[in-house]
Amino acid sequence: MTTDSPPVPLAHRLSDTVRQVMGEIRPKLVEAALSGNHGESDNRRHADNFLSVHDLWMHRRYQELLTEYLPEFVYASEEADPQVIGKSPDPDLCVLVDPLDTSELAVRGLNGYTHVMIYSRALARPIAAVVGDIYHHIQLYVAARDEAGVDHADAITADGKRIPLATSACRALPEALVTNYSMRPEERFAPLASQQEFLGALGRPAPDGKRRGRIGVDFGSIGLCHVAAGFSDAMIEFAKGFAIWDLSPGRYILHAAGGTVVDLRGDPIGLDCGFGSLQDIAEAMNGRQKFVAAGTPDLAQEIVKTLG
Repeated sequence: MTTDSPPVPLAHRLSDTVRQVMGEIRPKLVEAALSGNHGESDNRRHADNFLSVHDLWMHRRYQELLTEYLPEFVYASEEADPQVIGKSPDPDLCVLVDPLDTSELAVRGLNGYTHVMIYSRALARPIAAVVGDIYHHIQLYVAARDEAGVDHADAITADGKRIPLATSACRALPEALVTNYSMRPEERFAPLASQQEFLGALGRPAPDGKRRGRIGVDFGSIGLCHVAAGFSDAMIEFAKGFAIWDLSPGRYILHAAGGTVVDLRGDPIGLDCGFGSLQDIAEAMNGRQKFVAAGTPDLAQEIVKTLG
């Protein structure tokens, strides 16, 4: 493996790629929503997940576009086994992709997201990540490592405005907006409803007597991006855990914005995805991680203490 670290302009190319793919898929998704023809396919890799023809199209389209400026890489997509692209049998870069997150909502015109992260195996960390929001004005959340080794995070709007991201000051749990992926009734919502100590702490009155704590629904990496932007204060996942393609791009963006991600013991979850070998990559694609993501370590630890 080579040890060269591509400069920040790689993130610009990646952002353009994600924006292009979103622009191409958006009309197809709107048509699916309005016609009721959602294009559902048999999901042989993840039997309990919704899979559409649009997921598969985006999987292939990303591979096509990435090869225009990345001569060799491991393509690790949710929709297929990891594949080596280019002449090198063991390339440094690994591109981790979730082509269409929350696709069951995307084909209904509600919410739809896409995750791409470029990871250097030699550095054992991400060097660029983009999370795209298909339907909203804030379209891209981007993180990149510059030539000096410093990570930066930005949001980019549909009209091209770039806003640096930095997590907001710590709120105590009774004043926080905490999100959770709670859409699945038995797997996700019921476990959330059983977290009585956490919900009680969130619902406590603030010092002025007002109850400001809120629980909200969010999804995959975009939930961590919302924490990075200060739109929400924390995100929790304690039931099933997130797959690596759902967690890692948002984890890197939140890290670059100054936030924190810990496991349910309160220990930090680092940026190393364990992609030491091609076999490691394949195995990592089958794992799941439970976590608390927050704008500050103090809030993260406060939440951890309440989770059963």
